[in-house]
Amino acid sequence: MSARSKHVDAVKTFLQTSRGFSSEKTVKFYDTWASTYEQDIEKLSCQSNKLVVDCMQEYFSGIPEEVCVLDVACGSGWVAKLMAELGFKHFVGVDGSRGMLEQAARSDLYQELKLALLGTQPLPAETGTFDVVILAGGFGEGFVPVSVVRELCNAAKPGGWVCISGGAHSITPSAYEKDLERELKLLEEEGSWRLVGTKETDRYMEDPYVNPEKEDDRFIKGVAYMFRKCTQ
Repeated sequence: MSARSKHVDAVKTFLQTSRGFSSEKTVKFYDTWASTYEQDIEKLSCQSNKLVVDCMQEYFSGIPEEVCVLDVACGSGWVAKLMAELGFKHFVGVDGSRGMLEQAARSDLYQELKLALLGTQPLPAETGTFDVVILAGGFGEGFVPVSVVRELCNAAKPGGWVCISGGAHSITPSAYEKDLERELKLLEEEGSWRLVGTKETDRYMEDPYVNPEKEDDRFIKGVAYMFRKCTQ
């Protein structure tokens, strides 16, 4: 087995055991994973970045070249690379992993990159600053806490856009997934933002909990949400 294949197996093992990880342990893993992250995540057929970009392409009505994008949990900068293909040019990235930020810096797409452990440290963004706020695939147990949703909304300008994506890592919704849905709806009920639309897929990523030879249930489902922040 090749070294690359072994590393992919290690990633699957991490995904199987990541629930309950401390934030510090998760960041340490991403620091060591950073150099091969994009190759490995592509090997797992993960669509978190593409789903956000597809959602932006369908629902965003602004002028890409003129807006500033806050890329939260930006990782290696993969989603910014895809958005750049749509004409977006101005990015600020935030991530808890120094190794991932080093990879993102190599893309030369970000005007600024900030190190912050989401949920433990405040999101380093002034209220009402960004035209677009994105978070691709970061929501999940052991990753980005549900409380960060409100910070994403706060960072957007009135009339700004917030797009997030995530996968259903269990057949029945977990407590985390229920809390996330509740928070998304609560912000709507409070009049903070409104849901513009969603994009769903049955092939969000390979399910690390099943035999990969079982093609019918090899993938988990995923969804991206597009919200627009209310102006009042």
